[in-house]
Amino acid sequence: FGWDRGAIQVAFTLFVLFETWLVPIEGWFVDKYGPSIVIFVGGVLCGIGWVMNSYADTLTAYYIAQVIAGIGAGGVYGTCIGTALKWFPDKRGLAAGLTAAGFGAGSALTVVPIQQMIAASGFQATFFNFGIGQGVIVCLLAFFLRVPRPGEVPHIASNANVIQSERQFAPTEIIGPAAFWMAGSAIALIGAAALWFAGLQFYIPLALALLIFGYGGFVVWTRGQPIFLLMYFMFVIVGAGGLMVTANLAPISQDLKIAGVPVTLFGLTMTALTFAATIDRILNGLTRPFFGWVSDHIGRENTMFIAFFIEGVGIFALYKLGHDPLWFVILSGLVFFAWGEIYSLFPSTCTDTFGTRFATTNAGLLYTAKGTAALLVPYTNQIQKVTGSWDTVFVIAAALNILAAVLAVAVLKPWRARVIARG
Repeated sequence: FGWDRGAIQVAFTLFVLFETWLVPIEGWFVDKYGPSIVIFVGGVLCGIGWVMNSYADTLTAYYIAQVIAGIGAGGVYGTCIGTALKWFPDKRGLAAGLTAAGFGAGSALTVVPIQQMIAASGFQATFFNFGIGQGVIVCLLAFFLRVPRPGEVPHIASNANVIQSERQFAPTEIIGPAAFWMAGSAIALIGAAALWFAGLQFYIPLALALLIFGYGGFVVWTRGQPIFLLMYFMFVIVGAGGLMVTANLAPISQDLKIAGVPVTLFGLTMTALTFAATIDRILNGLTRPFFGWVSDHIGRENTMFIAFFIEGVGIFALYKLGHDPLWFVILSGLVFFAWGEIYSLFPSTCTDTFGTRFATTNAGLLYTAKGTAALLVPYTNQIQKVTGSWDTVFVIAAALNILAAVLAVAVLKPWRARVIARG
């Protein structure tokens, strides 16, 4: 349809925003009414969104479809993560990681089939068929999910590296009274509308991100639990650093002129971009239970330091060596491997700190950091256009991950110990 790269990236941003920012509300329904109904509705919305994509011939229709699909995906993902956190307090990192792996590695199974169906039948038929398929499967599986009954949860073994709070924090204790957030939402809507009608649409995501950290940070710091603000900030900078690279993998490979170059690895031959996309999704799924399991043994913050440091080094190495197709495939895999663990480490850290009673809602509040991180992704293309290369994007992304690694052990670890000790 002649849509440019920037317009399509807006759709990606919309999907991520609605997949993440509504998770706390969906989590509240889960904590109150149980997971099955939320999963079922999420499956219906996912199917509707994909089917709408098959008919969308304007950007507006495409954006609306992405919003609907995002809401559905967030409902399914957030519910599954929150339920896993409640079932396995003794293996919380592994449980969250295995659950999140379905969101990462699961997509690896569909990369090639989707490409083949697009080539054979067109993207409209592909959206329609895969949308109906996933919607039906999710809706059927919804009826098998429930929260644990009293006595079904295993005993928590003593581990000095993994400290857990016995206090059960309500969501409003963590982020402050709801009235402040309703006021903040009104400010965001009015501000976004003002920028839109002033023709400054490009700056809306940046303005929202600044409002979240400015206004929202002030509310959390003064009315909630300040340590949540640190967790949120770390999630955002790691998420943004990873998204800057992962969301632009295709245009980066195209600009480096290696996207269609054949690469042979492990006895398999594929084009560099297809190979990278397949390996990336597999490793992005494997990393979640792996680092989750590691964190159950050596502690959340220690694991964060290791993973975030590897991510920073991997991004910098991709910046230096990514022009070679083989290194592009290998290093992009390393980047995805060291990035996906945020979806197991942060939910488990949140529940360790704030308790299990409102685990789905509280983890959902922290998960909105992914949406905040996505607000910054569209500006990576602007940086690339201004500088003429992806070098600055790589350096920024690497630096953000190194910063998060240091914060994990130097600030978060001792601070969280004090919060839990106070009860």
